[in-house]
Amino acid sequence: MAPPTVNPHAPLQQRVLALAQTLQFAWFVGHLLFLLSTLRYTFSAIKFNTSSTGARFSYRLAFISAAVTYGIVVFKAYKARAARGTGLQPQALFADENVQYLILALVWLFSKPIFYTLLPYAVYSTFHFLTYLRTNLLPALMPPPASAPPTQGAAPGDSTPRKGPQPPLAEAIARFVKQNYDASMHLVSRLELALWARVFFGTLIFSNSWILMVVYSIFIRVRYAQSQFMRSAVAYMERFFDGLLADQRITGGVRNGWGAFKGVVRTVGDKTDFGKKTQ
Repeated sequence: MAPPTVNPHAPLQQRVLALAQTLQFAWFVGHLLFLLSTLRYTFSAIKFNTSSTGARFSYRLAFISAAVTYGIVVFKAYKARAARGTGLQPQALFADENVQYLILALVWLFSKPIFYTLLPYAVYSTFHFLTYLRTNLLPALMPPPASAPPTQGAAPGDSTPRKGPQPPLAEAIARFVKQNYDASMHLVSRLELALWARVFFGTLIFSNSWILMVVYSIFIRVRYAQSQFMRSAVAYMERFFDGLLADQRITGGVRNGWGAFKGVVRTVGDKTDFGKKTQ
């Protein structure tokens, strides 16, 4: 979403109102609410008090906020496509990762609370929050100094003003996002795989429904097809457990079970690789 145009010379109240009247600001508030709700629920989890009214409310509010933020992105994207006269194909709709995370947020919203479901969204929300803070909110609250005139030696006719320096906080945020983006995407993928294990074992002990297991497995399969970070996470987990089970103290039955599990996963993966089937 492109940032709104804010007049840096307008009074502070007008600059803030210009931001607040946009869908992008609602998107930002949604991410902020998600982070605050996650923090509140985390405190309850630490105190083993997730069954309290406040904890349940925080969990639901977190995923309502997540659904709103992803819903805004999907709405703006498909509104733009409709304005261009581009047809909306169901396959293209479900291939959009924003649609995938919107659907998953709704699934978690109406499912029994699982603390770990919050973590991948929290990573995304942290980066979205910081990016909006740097590119939109800080320039509105602390406009950069007047642009400097063109430097000596510039090409004839080059009257392009030079941008003033960013506030130190904005520069620090930019460095943090740039240096940690890839690592955070790897973290998200590993958290999502760990969550799959939690849902799988929850299904075995009837803590959550098998339908939830199927839905989340479909999500992981789609992410594996679309995301290099998810493929990297799967390869990492496979190497980790291969190394762990290579210890001779591990019984053959456990190693055989791990091999059988990998075989089932590969078989399911091959049978659901629709891209390969259409080649």
